[in-house]
Amino acid sequence: MSDFRTGRLEFRPYTPADEDHFAGLLGDPEVTRWMGVPARPIREVFRRGFDPATKPDWDIWAIWENGTFVGHGELKPSPDEHVDGHELVYAIVPGAWGRGLGTEIAEGITKYGLETLGLDAVHATVAPENEASVRLLRKIGYTDAGSWVEDDGETTLWMVRTA
Repeated sequence: MSDFRTGRLEFRPYTPADEDHFAGLLGDPEVTRWMGVPARPIREVFRRGFDPATKPDWDIWAIWENGTFVGHGELKPSPDEHVDGHELVYAIVPGAWGRGLGTEIAEGITKYGLETLGLDAVHATVAPENEASVRLLRKIGYTDAGSWVEDDGETTLWMVRTA
């Protein structure tokens, strides 16, 4: 995994010193409202990322703006039975909402996947009620590719951007 920059942001792999940032962001129910929340405690999830036996083999970044932690990003193989490929995942600290960082993060990770990794496509799954994310993804070139109903009755949209 490598680090990279966009206009305002630095994407770098997490270090053990980032645990409080990770736990604060992904432990915030307002942030994770539209995300799948791990069944394990969030700090355990973070620590497993540094154990060679459980470390994920996909790209995961802490995202920084001028030395301040502003978000989390991933480009991971999709675990979903409906979609094959690599999925964009991102979250932003509430204090940074409304400044266009979501667009910059999603665009940066998407370009990293398509240009640096040479993927044919990057996809995202999103709840249709999460109108801000649906708008953001469409704005940066994602198109609707389908939908399905989850076991809990909720609908998931599948959006894709190709190279």
